Amino acid sequence: MTVTSSASGRAVERVRVAAGDIKLSHSVFALPFAVLGAVLAMDFSDGWAQRGGWGGGWSRLAGQLGLVIVCMVAARTWAMLVNRLADARFDAANPRTAGRAVASGRLTALEGWALALAAAGVFIAACGAFWLLFANAWPLTLSLPVLGWLALYSYAKRFTALCHLLLGTALAISPIAAALAIDPSRAFSTPHLLLAAFVTCWVAGFDVIYALQDEQFDRRTGLHSIPAKVGARGAAWIARGLHVLASAALLGVALTDPPAPARFGPLMLIAWGLATALLIAEHLVLIRRGLAGLPLAFFTLNGVLSLIVGALGVVEVVR
Repeated sequence: MTVTSSASGRAVERVRVAAGDIKLSHSVFALPFAVLGAVLAMDFSDGWAQRGGWGGGWSRLAGQLGLVIVCMVAARTWAMLVNRLADARFDAANPRTAGRAVASGRLTALEGWALALAAAGVFIAACGAFWLLFANAWPLTLSLPVLGWLALYSYAKRFTALCHLLLGTALAISPIAAALAIDPSRAFSTPHLLLAAFVTCWVAGFDVIYALQDEQFDRRTGLHSIPAKVGARGAAWIARGLHVLASAALLGVALTDPPAPARFGPLMLIAWGLATALLIAEHLVLIRRGLAGLPLAFFTLNGVLSLIVGALGVVEVVR
């Protein structure tokens, strides 16, 4: 009993260490866009709430959104753990990241891979549930390619400065993948594609900003990033350009009709305006405070932006 309790306690502690290191709460960056993509693909035509059985109404809505959330959290956990494992050698040599769990030895590589594979298993199982419960095999069919694409970012910085865009696409597939899980016929509508374009440019822009911290380290170690390639000033302008494109794409979402019966109205335009204001504020913070303003610019403002766009978009569709 004592041995079993000790092993169980260590397993819980390993999970706690990993969750703290990868900041599970930062799932907020992509999760609202996955939920919005899913809701855009749902059929909220008259009487949908009264449709009986597991296949209709509130039960279907709850089941599908629950699985989307499980998939998102599991997929991000997999991607972040792979990142920590792939970058352990570099993290240990970088004073900024030397305290990360794998780099510091608080989490062994074996434990890290066990947790990463467990997260991948949860993701695949949740994808399979769409097939079992809703007769949609697409999530399960694409589950392994998606996991592979999410893991690629961790290795891309070894060979291309465009790794930031790759990260953007890794998060940008979330609204399309969620829609594909709900209704494949609606997954590639114009609003879904524009939403994916917004997420790509938005994430790539703030990842370029985040990489400013490691400009000199990346150069010394031969890692590729836009700041290491063009310098801090050039990288800041590239990030601004990406965020201009992101704002334009989100405006396109607000002005484009989603698949019927959904309709966009003033709330999405308000979301676009607020998101654009937050992006401007992000760059103003960096101009005035430099890297000292990064926690506010990177984490707080982008988290608020994601929640605003996701929440107002969902309310617009279902109201």
